[in-house]
Amino acid sequence: MSDDRSEAPRAGEVQGRGAGPLSGVRVLDISTVVAGPFSCTLMADLGAEVLKVELPGEGDHIRQLPPHKDGVALWSKVANRNKRGITLDLRQPEGIGILERLLPQYDVLVENFRPGTLDRWGLDIARLRALRPDLIVLRVTGFGQTGPYRSRPGFARIFEAMSGFVNLCGEKDGPPLYPGFPVSDALTGVFGAYAIAAALLHRQKHGEGQEIDLAATEAMLRVLDFMPIEYDQLGVVRARQGNLNAYSAPSSVYKTRDDKWVVLAVSAPTVFRRLAAAIGRTDLLEDPLFCTNTARIRNRGEIEAIMENWFGARGLGEASEILMRHEVSFSPIYDIADIVADPHFIERQVLVQVQDEELGAVRMQNVVPRFSETPGRIWRTGPGIGQHNEEVYGRELGLSPAQQAALRERNII
Repeated sequence: MSDDRSEAPRAGEVQGRGAGPLSGVRVLDISTVVAGPFSCTLMADLGAEVLKVELPGEGDHIRQLPPHKDGVALWSKVANRNKRGITLDLRQPEGIGILERLLPQYDVLVENFRPGTLDRWGLDIARLRALRPDLIVLRVTGFGQTGPYRSRPGFARIFEAMSGFVNLCGEKDGPPLYPGFPVSDALTGVFGAYAIAAALLHRQKHGEGQEIDLAATEAMLRVLDFMPIEYDQLGVVRARQGNLNAYSAPSSVYKTRDDKWVVLAVSAPTVFRRLAAAIGRTDLLEDPLFCTNTARIRNRGEIEAIMENWFGARGLGEASEILMRHEVSFSPIYDIADIVADPHFIERQVLVQVQDEELGAVRMQNVVPRFSETPGRIWRTGPGIGQHNEEVYGRELGLSPAQQAALRERNII
């Protein structure tokens, strides 16, 4: 697939009216796996031009992670969508020299090496600013650029553990449980994308770039809003509560008569009043054990038993009809097959088809969020290893075919 954005759209490809609010921003992505690349992909979805750099031969480690189809790394197709891709070995001086030729053309550099790695390669901040004075550098690590843990290696499971997140997950008397996806990597990627956007705005106003120190553990902790202040003010160490909501009741996961799972969200007093009417228990509104959220949390066992019995006596269809009629916040617990079939998601094109050169039409998430005047779009899936080498090294850097062949021979590109 060509990277010419003026070409006619392919069948099934998502197109926007504009090139996205970040059109004109150029991002050099030398990060690996999930968090850093996800930051870049979110920007690419909104129009930024992103160049993904991978090691020759093996590529980014995400290509080794399942799922695969016929040897094709499916995760990379989404995690690196909307990017061009080249290979370059930054561990070799000639590779660094090529990177230095590329850098002045880019607004943003994204890296996730251990602190000090780029310095050892001769790319300290002084050198980076000499190459591009207003460069924005996003540095993604597990624990930040300073502190006693700065050089520790880590992956999502480590960050989720040390942030206190995993300690909240699981049954009360059971072990901590991890989700089946690296939540902290994705969350860190979101923090990274918005941080870059903020730095770009600052540069537009003041003409200066800056370094962004993004620690994945801190990003995960940041979203656990009330946990630190609760400990500070009340001395409470919050622990696992299974599927129970930490701040409202009833709010758990319930099984219907036909063995479907449903979740309730009854955080507001108005919603509980509607729930009481829906289940035919308006008496609960006057009962001192249940008339306030605080009381229901204090008597959680009793209120949850009432809801378990109500759902257990009804199939999903009947329960859904009653709850929707009374405007109670609830949902069946979806798997991906449910998501694909949901009429709301279908109408809003939450999942879209994109043409891939190896797999044909593939389905993936649409751009989030949606801009009215400058919508983002998906113009390609993740590139193959070194797919745009000739385009970048030849057309943009002016290296001859013979020079490129010599670099390939030495495994530099």
